[in-house]
Order: sequence, then C-alpha cells, then structure tokens
Amino acid sequence: MKIAVEGCCHGELDKIYETIEYLEQKEGVKVDLLLCCGDFQAVRNEGDLKCMAVPAKYRTMQTFYKYYSGEKAAPVLTIFIGGNHEASNHLQELPYGGWVAPNIYYLGYAGVIRYKGIRIGGLSGIFKSRDYRKGHHEFPPYNPETLRSAYHIRNIEVFKLKQIQMPIDIFMSHDWPRGIYYYGSTKELLRKKKFLRQEVESNSLGSPAAEELLAHLQPSYWFSAHLHVKFAAIMQHPPKGKSAPRVTKFLSLDKCLPHREFLQIVDIPERPGSSEGLEYDPEWLAILKATNTLQRTTPHPWNPPENNGLHERWDFSASEAAMMQVVEDLSGDLGIPDNFSLTVPSYNPNKPHPQATPSYNTNPQTTELCAKLGLTDIYAQVGRGEDEVARVQGSTGGEDDDDEDEDSLGSTDEPSEYPTDTSGLSGSFNPDEITIEDEWEEEELKAEVKGDELFDAKAGEIHTPSRMVLPEPKCGVSPPPLPDLMNLPPPSHSTPAHAQFGADRAAQGSGDDEDVTAARILKRTSIESGDAGSRGPTPRIKRRNQVIYTAAEDDECEG
Repeated sequence: MKIAVEGCCHGELDKIYETIEYLEQKEGVKVDLLLCCGDFQAVRNEGDLKCMAVPAKYRTMQTFYKYYSGEKAAPVLTIFIGGNHEASNHLQELPYGGWVAPNIYYLGYAGVIRYKGIRIGGLSGIFKSRDYRKGHHEFPPYNPETLRSAYHIRNIEVFKLKQIQMPIDIFMSHDWPRGIYYYGSTKELLRKKKFLRQEVESNSLGSPAAEELLAHLQPSYWFSAHLHVKFAAIMQHPPKGKSAPRVTKFLSLDKCLPHREFLQIVDIPERPGSSEGLEYDPEWLAILKATNTLQRTTPHPWNPPENNGLHERWDFSASEAAMMQVVEDLSGDLGIPDNFSLTVPSYNPNKPHPQATPSYNTNPQTTELCAKLGLTDIYAQVGRGEDEVARVQGSTGGEDDDDEDEDSLGSTDEPSEYPTDTSGLSGSFNPDEITIEDEWEEEELKAEVKGDELFDAKAGEIHTPSRMVLPEPKCGVSPPPLPDLMNLPPPSHSTPAHAQFGADRAAQGSGDDEDVTAARILKRTSIESGDAGSRGPTPRIKRRNQVIYTAAEDDECEG
C-alpha cells in the first residue's frame, strides 16, 4: 500500500494533489492514502478565517473550500490531524473525528481508525503547558487567548491514548516528540535549522506529551511536521515484558513550497482480508466510552486519575467485552459512514462576505456517533454553558494579559507532570516562520552568501507564474546516515515538469533558505501600529527571496 505523507499543508490542497498525480504518472504507482500532519486549514468561508490564529494579512481562503462545497473532489482518501493554524470552530464540531469534506477525514482531538487493516492514530494540536490540564472550553467568537488555546493539546486526550494496548502501525502528531532528534542526524538538523541548537542541547524542543506517547504506543511509524524541515530518525524501544523490542521510524516533513521536501511516499504492507474503506477502531471507541465521564469543558485545571490510592479507578483500557459491546452498538458494522454534510455556507468567490462572523454549529456526524455510543458532544456542551464560560473567557482579557486570573481559571501553578513549557520555538526565532504574537522584519547584511546573491542578481529576470510550480524531485535526499536504515524512497516534492518555474531552476543550486550561513540582524520596526489589545506594535516582515515566492505566499506563520 502506497501512503503519501505530507508535512504542513497550509491549505495548499490543490498543489498537494497535483504533486501526487504527477508522481503517480512519473513513477507508475497508485497512491492509496494521503496523511497530513497538521496545519491543514479546513477553512470553509470568511467566518472560519477569523477563527484561525494567524495575522490578518495571512488569512487567505486557499483551496479547501472547493472540496467542502463539492466544486472539487479529493482524488485520494485523505486523513489529517490538526496543527496550530486551523479553523478551530470547524474542527471543534468533530471532537471525535469525522469528514470535513467528501474523502477528507479528520481524526479529532485524538483518534485511532483503521484503513485496509492498518491502525492509524493521531493527536491534534501542539503542546503548551499552561493549557495542558484544562478542559476543551473554547468556542467562537474567540478572544485572543482562546483563539490560541483552542489548538493546545489537553491531558485528557493523552490519557485516552495511553489506554491503548494493541499495536499501532502509524501515529501522527503536529509537533515532534521531545528527544526524537537524538535518534537521527542531529548535526544535519542543526545545519538546516541553526536556531534550534539551544532547545536541542537542553532537550526542550518538542512535546513531552508526545514523547510519553511515543514510549507507550511504540508505533511502527511516527509522522510529524511543525518545524518545516525534513528529518528522519530510528528509535528502538526497550522491550515491554517478554515482548520483542519494537522500532519506530520517525519522519518529519516540510511545508508545501518550492524546493521543499514536503511529501514522502511510504510503502506499507496491507493486511489481507481487510476492509477497503475507513473503519472505526473498536479498542479506541471502547476507550472513548470508558473515559466519557472524565471529559471537562471548563478552563479549570484537572489531572487524570492515577494509581496513587486517591482514585477508585485509574485503568481505562478496553476489555474484550467492552470492544464487543462497541461492535454491538454499531450493529456489527465498523465501517465509517459517508455521512458528510455541510454545516455552514461555503465561500463563494463571486459573492464574498468579508464581514461574516464566526459560526458555532454542532455537526450531525458527532451527534450520530454520540447517540450510538453514549458519548458526550463536548462542543455542544460548551455551547449550552456559553454564559458561564464566556464570563471566564472574558476575564482573560486581551493579548497583553500575561498573568491569568487564578480565581476564574483555577491555579495553573499546581504540580503537573509537565511543569515547564517545552513546546519548541518558544524561546527561539525561526527565520523561516512568522510567530503569532510578534512578526519580525528580517534585514539582510550586505555581506550575503553566494546563494542569496544569485537570487538577488536574478530577481529582475524571474517570472513568477500565477500559481506556484514546484521543481522536479531530487533523488536520494535523506538525512545521513539514515537512508539505509529507513529504507525510504526519495523525497517527493514536484509537480509536472512541463510547468517550469522560470529562472527558479537556475537558482536551485543555491539551496534552501535554511542553508544560508551569513549572520542576520533581527529587529522590530517601531513605526508599525498594532491591533488594539496587542502586546505592542505589530511589525511587518521582509522575506528573503520574496520575489520568488510572491505567488506562493511564502509568508507563512509560526511552526
């Protein structure tokens, strides 16, 4: 079975599907499944744009709405998790997962499903310690605080995943498991992303929650994104009991842009006699049923039950009887129904509504699943308690409120398993990204390396097409010394060769932006005016080689 793995999507569905189609024709293969590792940006209309945590000037519709409206159909079954740039109000409609468009499936806050017998799990969002112990209390219209906390991972989701006992084949997370960089070519990673050195050396880069899940689940493959770099690693786990030690092949990919390694095709054997379509996983559904009463929809901190003598029950793993009951609840049919339906009007480019307000809707898919299994639609529950939660949310104030109100939010200073925020990028500036709270201007020194001089010299000659066109695939590019161990095919990041990218090929020899070794001056501009309630002025960003990526809108956002 050929599985295409994509890093950060950033709404570029058209380009991703075009790349897959080209690779299928060029290599003579058929891709069965596309896995997307976050920042999917399932934006349906202008109201959804306002629920996405990006600076206003980066709020563009992209192409997802075409698949949502039915104007286009996804040519390959697509499964994705959420990242930190999502239309949160849309994804919150599907806390347990569901179809966001025909043939495009979201795994939910956390989820496990089956495809052709392969167990695929995922965890949406990124880790932030300040929100980790809260419930899913956010709802639109979001304030500056909840706009961001909506995509932060919660301990209840990690607790559910830690109840899994059966082997997982593939797992996806947006941010990396902390420490995974030690199992690959760390030197190569730091050559590409020099600004990560401090976090790597202090082992504070990545998610400690994902690190814990990696140690527990020990999946055969773990795919991530977020840092916009290709990185591969092999991790051999210590044996559990009398079981043979398991090995996890980790792969993180870049974002969909020219000369980036954003797509990888992986060959995974399918299991004979398995169903052709997507199926619910009985173990996971049994865990959802068992942990239903543990869910919270308030911002108050909460710790899951532990075997410390204080809780009557702490083991919520699924028994065989519980799994059989799930099958019975579903009338013996584990197939995920094709029950997608529109819940809001789709964007119409001929009749734009820039003043549209964020929508708050329950989703019939969630309603149906909850009715079958006796689960709680937590998004609907938040809506019913809107007045109380709104009062709490209002107390957080705007972006300039750094200290939370402990009376309304509960003490966030209580001990937890992750006392510090190690979400990665929190203390480093990534010149390839744009942080949410602060945008930076990147000013080049006159003494620039030859690679950038080439781009600058050719700038006047470059013709940028109306849409981004990607170069032909490079061969044999994998972080050394891992290619032999990973046994991965060449990175795939191309569209048809007949669509040339002007002088882009001449400039290809200069390498990636991250390869630039010249020093930089990073400074804030003091003349830009920020939004009301922000921490300060909102400087604008000046991108390197901006002339090349004008059509591609390379001014992406943080991680």
